[in-house]
Amino acid sequence: MRLHDIAHARTGDKGDISNISLIAYDPAHWPLIRDTITPDRVAGHFGCFAPDTITRYELPQLHALNFVIRGALTGGVTRSLALDAHGKCLASVLLEMDIAPTSGHDAQA
Repeated sequence: MRLHDIAHARTGDKGDISNISLIAYDPAHWPLIRDTITPDRVAGHFGCFAPDTITRYELPQLHALNFVIRGALTGGVTRSLALDAHGKCLASVLLEMDIAPTSGHDAQA
């Protein structure tokens, strides 16, 4: 299954930093998202760029994760020649990640 089957995402930016919030549609999917979507997994999924750091913040009361990705925007909005200088498409790219239930997590919950 794809991450977009159980979650939605929003992005923001500040300079060369992209912020991606990943929010479970159903609180029952929160444990699967929390346990499987790690900074290393996000970095590996993006693969096409090498961010400086990825910091993950958990927001259990919102059933959400927030990823702060430094070095993601090729210099930032005013300095980048990238077509998506704000990094808005990064949320869609993240939601394409394949995930599978792990032991103790039921994707159909």
